[in-house]
Order: sequence, then structure tokens, then C-alpha cells
Amino acid sequence: MLERAISPIRRRLDRAGIFLSGACALHCLLSILLVSGLGLGGELFFAPDIHRVGLLLATLIAGVAIGWGALRHRMAAPFVIAMTGLTFMGGALAVPHGVKEAVLTIIGVALVSLGHILNLRHAHTTACKERCGD
Repeated sequence: MLERAISPIRRRLDRAGIFLSGACALHCLLSILLVSGLGLGGELFFAPDIHRVGLLLATLIAGVAIGWGALRHRMAAPFVIAMTGLTFMGGALAVPHGVKEAVLTIIGVALVSLGHILNLRHAHTTACKERCGD
């Protein structure tokens, strides 16, 4: 009963994680294009705090939503994939701004997003099995 009440929260967190992953990838691509192509906004787009806050949000959302899902569904794959993505994102903080950072970040957010998608699929599959008695 408690899981049914909490499940919509976890789904919202997974969807928020997917949205934030996409926004992060877009930020990386736009940063490279605007700064290298036009020489605009380097101090804003490459501000270290933006990346630190993004990693913190990604870690919190993925940790809660995907960790919760892993415990509920007993499926490690979404958790392992998302944590691998967070590792890439953390690695991006250790390299200078530019293409290397963007590549590491985009790989990371793609993996985190995939973890959220798999978590949503497992939640849906589990809910169907519980309703159908399978």
C-alpha cells in the first residue's frame, strides 16, 4: 500500500532525472558552440558552480529514484548504469573546460538518463505483474 502511494513520486523523480540529463547535454553542446563559435558567455556557461550543482542534483535524484527502484524491483542494471554515468559526470569535473569535458558529461548524462528509463520500465512491469497476479 505504501509503495503505491510513493510510486508516483519515484516516477516523477525518474522523469525529472531524464529532463535534467537532456538539459545538461543541451547546455554542454550550446556552451561549446557559443563560446568557441562566437566567443560569447564563457564565464557564464563554463562556471564551475553550474557543473557542481548539476552533478549534485543528478546524484540526489538518481540516488533516490533509481536506488529506490533497485531495492523495490531487485534489478541492479538501472542502478549500475546510472552510477556509471555519474562517474563520467564526476570525471568531467576533473578535466579542463572544452570538448573533453563535454564528451565525458554527455556520456554521463546519457547513461544516467538510460538508468532512469530502465527504472521506469521496471516500475511499469512490476505494477502490471502485481495487478494481473502474474
